[in-house]
Amino acid sequence: MPHFELSAFLMTVHNLYLFDRDGVCLHYSEWHRKKQAGIPKEEEYKLMYGMLFSIRSFVSKMSPVDMKDGFLAFQTSRYKLHYYETPTGVKVVMNTDLGVGPIRDVLHHIYSGLYVELVVKNPLCPLGQTVQSELFRSRLDAYIRSLPFFSARAG
Repeated sequence: MPHFELSAFLMTVHNLYLFDRDGVCLHYSEWHRKKQAGIPKEEEYKLMYGMLFSIRSFVSKMSPVDMKDGFLAFQTSRYKLHYYETPTGVKVVMNTDLGVGPIRDVLHHIYSGLYVELVVKNPLCPLGQTVQSELFRSRLDAYIRSLPFFSARAG
């Protein structure tokens, strides 16, 4: 089994999705995404939501105990997908490099501190539609860039 030092991984954020309970992509941002899916963004959103739906269903059916949190993350040989679902069914999904540990608190802050405060509580932002708020976008970007595992290095 090969031994990898954590410092060998470039820690960064690739992208972030916000989905509502019905699978509508409310917001998408990307930072250090090296490879595009090669399909229209709308198709990518549907594929991502479908995969999340399937994984959540699989995890809940296969768990030997009743899981309060259920599915939190998975990783491939190239990236780690972090998942947070709110009681209202909003799903926050962030893809990072492998070196990033659990970030449930980060995803919770994106939902409660940014999305709820700047979108849900804003009467000018219609719910259930793509977020058009420039304030939300700029605050989200600033927050992601302030994270200790966000790196501007493009290696």
